[in-house]
Amino acid sequence: MEFRTRVEIPEPGVKIGPCEQMLFVGSCFADSIGSRFREEGFPVVVNPYGTMYNPASILHTIKRWTSHGDCDVNPSVVFLTLGTNHVYRLKETGEIVDNCEKRPAAWFQEEELSVDDCADYLTKAITLLCQENPDVRIVLTVSPIRYRKYGYHGSQLSKATLLLAVEKICGNLCQSVAYFPAYEIVNDELRDYRFYASDMLHPSQQAVDYIWERLVDTFFSQQAKTFLEEWRPLKQNLGHKPFDPDSEAYKTLMDKTMLKIEELREKYPNFAL
Repeated sequence: MEFRTRVEIPEPGVKIGPCEQMLFVGSCFADSIGSRFREEGFPVVVNPYGTMYNPASILHTIKRWTSHGDCDVNPSVVFLTLGTNHVYRLKETGEIVDNCEKRPAAWFQEEELSVDDCADYLTKAITLLCQENPDVRIVLTVSPIRYRKYGYHGSQLSKATLLLAVEKICGNLCQSVAYFPAYEIVNDELRDYRFYASDMLHPSQQAVDYIWERLVDTFFSQQAKTFLEEWRPLKQNLGHKPFDPDSEAYKTLMDKTMLKIEELREKYPNFAL
């Protein structure tokens, strides 16, 4: 008997190779997944100008990233993680701000982006990324984190708007853009509060680990999966807390581990430890 529903993920046109340079922009869910890639030795940049929750702010980050060249990393894979369609516009200038910077709430007007608005902002961001690197691969996700301040019904409407915008983009753009259903995995597969953190809103570490497994299964190339298998025992050795760090056995283990890590660096030049 099956006691849960499983989200089936179609084979994506996007595949991630071992130790590829990556950029993550979006909500705090981007921070979680980006951190996991960093732990696994990928050279990643996560939200270089702060966490961005809506498509307009994501576009602002991509514009700044591509125009200023603030980092030497030229990502071959970019994750754009959408949190909400709510934006805050500064009344004085009419601009959508990325951070209110603790200024009085009366200075801002809250708005909700339409499906077309969201799709337009994201399309512009993707276009900029492709101009910077024609071979870039882009993965879109919708954060599974609910926003209590909008009310749970309002939060669902916001997520629905984002999902419709993503569907529109994936239907119009080429195979270099794919969707990873993190939102659906949490809400349809992990439908239990034991998969949430203590605030009952954010996914627990166990849930993030499961999302990572599904991501690896679907989006990683066979070479990338092989790299993870090679790196896993070395990562475990580095994280081991010995009873006696001065013992010969532990020193021998660390010497062998560092030697294998150097071999891994030779095999995967972008390996970032």
